[in-house]
Amino acid sequence: MHRTARTRLVAAALCLAVSTTAAGCALPGAGTVQTVPAGAEVPVLAGPVDPGVDPAVSVEAPAPLSGRVESADLVVVGRDTLSRRVQRHIATTRGVDASVSLAMAAAPVHGRTVTLAAVDPSTYRRFTPAVTARADAVWQRVAEGNLAMTPELAEDLGQRLGGDLTLGNDQGALTLRVGAQASMAPKIDAVVNHLRGRQLGMVPANAVLVSTDEADPATVAEALRRRLGRQVTVSPLTETLPAQGRQTAFLTGGSVAEAVGSFRYRYFADGTVEPDPAWTAANLRTETVPILGQVTCHRVMLPQLRGALQEVVDSGLEDRVDPGDFGGCYAPRFIADDPAKGLSLHTWGIAVDLNVQGNLRGSTGEIDPRVVDIFKSWGFAWGGDWAYTDPMHFELAALVRPR
Repeated sequence: MHRTARTRLVAAALCLAVSTTAAGCALPGAGTVQTVPAGAEVPVLAGPVDPGVDPAVSVEAPAPLSGRVESADLVVVGRDTLSRRVQRHIATTRGVDASVSLAMAAAPVHGRTVTLAAVDPSTYRRFTPAVTARADAVWQRVAEGNLAMTPELAEDLGQRLGGDLTLGNDQGALTLRVGAQASMAPKIDAVVNHLRGRQLGMVPANAVLVSTDEADPATVAEALRRRLGRQVTVSPLTETLPAQGRQTAFLTGGSVAEAVGSFRYRYFADGTVEPDPAWTAANLRTETVPILGQVTCHRVMLPQLRGALQEVVDSGLEDRVDPGDFGGCYAPRFIADDPAKGLSLHTWGIAVDLNVQGNLRGSTGEIDPRVVDIFKSWGFAWGGDWAYTDPMHFELAALVRPR
């Protein structure tokens, strides 16, 4: 990066992160980068204008916010685009004060899933915390085609402002510049504009955020469920998840995401997940593979897992994979049993953990590099390549025809 641009970026981050009482912050040659209202407690970071903006994925920058900010109390999610009739039913349900449509999906990022929304910056911003909603620079960066993410996600991923983040684990997955860090509507980790959402293969307008204002969200949720039926899931956007509930899981970001499908699931207080039995019956298989014996994985991954392990055997490396230290494939759960961290890719049955004891997270691990190379040649991504390593972990990243 050019020294002047880098200096502006650092200055913008410092100006916005340390001052919660400033009326505004101007940078030389960059204009006003951000306004932080007095008394704000939520840090907001926004980088300077992206010089590499692609007009094909840019939308018109929204005007400054006028009017009130809405609470985001519920989210309605369907597997397909919600029809205008459904959206009208949502908007006219008693207790619904305001609503906005958007696309929602889960993008694989370094072994976890990131809840991603593709939005119209001018309408979605009203459903974020007040300091974010009024942060014009955040929504300008999103309009330009950049990614905006929460500070919590940035910390978890070790992601810096102005850096690049790949959404999806396919070898050709889309990489976006992180143009802003700011709190979003609850349970949404990151947002892009709707043109970027189209690039990512997200189902357009498959979700609606709902504000109930003074009405009881639980009462409104029940009314929506009765009115809309089983074609959607209606979930609370409270600070803590209830003991159990229902959600809809989508993957986005490439050919693997398209192949594995979406499903509804129940979640429980202990962090476990129960996908829709119809989805598991259609997609999960228990088969015998070399070295490991019987495994339960997604049907799409099994041929590639079998091919990789057979090549390990054929290469004389069978003793480098310990079948007694296999960490499993299909294991429906949240990352670290924490719903805030998103679903593990093991929930889709497209990841395996090998030689667990000697390859714990954060370590360099002991996996033989020749085994790693074989798995990569069969379309797997390796957790040892990540900033926060997970060397036991291999996940399906590309569809490879068995050879």
